[in-house]
Amino acid sequence: MQIRTLHNRLSKALVLENPHSTLDQELESFGIEVERLPESATRDVDLVCRRLQEGGHDLLFKRSRFPVDERVLEASPHLAAVMLCCIGDDSVDKLACARHGVMVMNDPISNGRSVAEMVIGEMICLARRIFIAHEAGREHLWTKESSGRFEVAGKHIAVVGLGNIGRQVAQLAASLGMRVLFYDQSDVAREVGSALGWTSCGSIDEAFRKADVVTLHLSAEDSDGKKNVRVITAEHFAQLAAECDKKSPRVFINAARDFLYDPEDLKQALADGTIRAAAVDVFPDEPGSREDGWHNPYADTNLITTTPHIGAATEDAQPRIAVHMAMSAHMLDQRGAVRDTVFRPKLQISLDTRPPYWALSVIHSDRRGTKKAISDAIFESGANNIDSSHRDLPRYGIAYDISAMDKPLSDEEIQHMIRKACEISDDPYAVRSVRQFHVDEHHL
Repeated sequence: MQIRTLHNRLSKALVLENPHSTLDQELESFGIEVERLPESATRDVDLVCRRLQEGGHDLLFKRSRFPVDERVLEASPHLAAVMLCCIGDDSVDKLACARHGVMVMNDPISNGRSVAEMVIGEMICLARRIFIAHEAGREHLWTKESSGRFEVAGKHIAVVGLGNIGRQVAQLAASLGMRVLFYDQSDVAREVGSALGWTSCGSIDEAFRKADVVTLHLSAEDSDGKKNVRVITAEHFAQLAAECDKKSPRVFINAARDFLYDPEDLKQALADGTIRAAAVDVFPDEPGSREDGWHNPYADTNLITTTPHIGAATEDAQPRIAVHMAMSAHMLDQRGAVRDTVFRPKLQISLDTRPPYWALSVIHSDRRGTKKAISDAIFESGANNIDSSHRDLPRYGIAYDISAMDKPLSDEEIQHMIRKACEISDDPYAVRSVRQFHVDEHHL
């Protein structure tokens, strides 16, 4: 594996999966050249690798489908970052990116309102059996009755995962007069939820038992880095609203991840009547486009309303995501600043020093001695280390280091730094990627 020598300016971007066209406009306004491949390229890894290899792109923008793995990373030795125009990072081999010194960033903010509004809308429609009434009307059936139809005011909603979207769902539900319960492993999330007057549950089991409505907003991994695969079980489904009034809507909604439970367990709970109605927006084996074949695991029941992963698919959210990710790229290009890296969510890495200065950014192993090698190289070059920011990303065995200097290191000095880092840390791949660039006044 070769050390990734990055361009001093991140000036070329390859765009996949058709994010909003605002992205191209914003990037071009920042001086970044954009090449956008058609939707069909999502299914053609050879084509994407060939374009990365021939085009020498610095940035790869994508949404949630195209897989970024070892093969894609090796195709472009100058690729500095994978920019996800979405929240989910399941399609990216993050360990491979860490090994290659490629930063991965996402947008955990911009689509929150769109997803939250969809969840609340589905909850009301399911509680009132609006979807079923609509289908009956299409068959010329008049199903006016109150049985099995409920208001949501005064009911308990359990938000499982109190991140950005989960909080917005909880706030909207509270404004409808619902009593908000939540489950989250994070101490900070529990503190925030409690401060807002919501009730923290000690387990997922408790959340299901005490709630009339359960909505999932879990990430791909828990706070300890363990995959949330099948974290919801048949036993959880069987207990939904167990401690609630018998006149409960007993609604379940998943707009988070497809692998959080076995679809058959959800279907069985609906067949048994322990859940009255459900809505699902995420699925195993989602197709790359509308032309691809797809099997809906819930097609054989009318008690589960399905939508084709459209939680964030609004004309309002997509331009916001485009602007956010273009700005993240601009910050990385101009100042080496990192925000919203999936390697360590909510971490922001940047320098406070005012330009002009020379910046040296390094992604390296988190083994002891690598940071020292960088500091020593700057000192030995005769440059002044005006400011620096260093953050370990221990789950992936790497660190990000950026320094502000009053003069640049020569190529020979950078190579000496790399050799010394390998020697001190006893790691032949101690340094994964290096970039050096000048920061001017207009880069603020």
